[in-house]
Amino acid sequence: MATIAIAATDGMLHFELATACEIFALDPSGLADPWYDLVVCGSGPAGLGRFRVDPDDGLDRLARAHTVIVPSVADVDADPPPDLIDAVRAAHEAGARMVSLCTGAFVLAAAGILDGLRATTHWAHTEVLAARYPRVRVEPDVLYVDNGAVLASAGKAAAIDLCLHLIRRDHGSTVANAVARRLVVPPHRAGGQAQFVATPVPARDDHPLAALFPWVLARLDQPLTVEDLARRAGMSSRNLARHFRAVTGTTPLQWLSTQRLRRAQELLERTDRPIDTIASAAGMGTAATLRRHFNRTLGVPPETYRRTFRGA
Repeated sequence: MATIAIAATDGMLHFELATACEIFALDPSGLADPWYDLVVCGSGPAGLGRFRVDPDDGLDRLARAHTVIVPSVADVDADPPPDLIDAVRAAHEAGARMVSLCTGAFVLAAAGILDGLRATTHWAHTEVLAARYPRVRVEPDVLYVDNGAVLASAGKAAAIDLCLHLIRRDHGSTVANAVARRLVVPPHRAGGQAQFVATPVPARDDHPLAALFPWVLARLDQPLTVEDLARRAGMSSRNLARHFRAVTGTTPLQWLSTQRLRRAQELLERTDRPIDTIASAAGMGTAATLRRHFNRTLGVPPETYRRTFRGA
């Protein structure tokens, strides 16, 4: 029986811990024999706020597990506890399969386990992870990555995706699908994190482009060029680009493309309009162009996005 050990420490968030316990603690109606032996490991009672957990064993137990799961930590700016770093490093050196959920990637990165490997974390922290650990190949747009012996998931619900992926690897699709049905979630979600990242217009209204943004957003269905935007803002194209970079961190065309994509997302979520109508309303011209942008940026076609996000 393969042992799955969860590292529980102070400052962890409970969602990913509870997710792993829910998925790996119960045998799915005898479909897999043997199932996993789940153990929660820590140096003492751990948690965050009102949520507390009493570990089954000490952190040294991680080195004797087949798979080690490191749930998310609340404060990515704080250094992980040294005893946790030592324990996950020892488990890795002992040959355990290492798994981080959400910001648990910061623990594996601090232990050097992610050096030279692909990794991900919650989209809000991918830039921090990449900057702090430049030897880690951070992929911000995926739901999870699988390097074989080292795996990492993006934020929150992506932990479920990765846990189901582990079951699919260990026991096959039939068992993974059965667990997914019990959880009332899809056994596999298409696309990546990009489809869940909000891209709002900057909230500040005291910058030189404050009047331009609403003007553009009201005309996304029209053909707009950088020269059109510069003329409306009363500045040269070069000056416009400089202000765009300062305010949005990107170029005018990239920002415009993002807003068109976001408009298409909103229409897919809130209306029953056909894809070609939405493409026109978002200024993308044709359904083919819209599909190309969706597949390239979000990793899914617009039809899949609509099924995922459209409310009943």
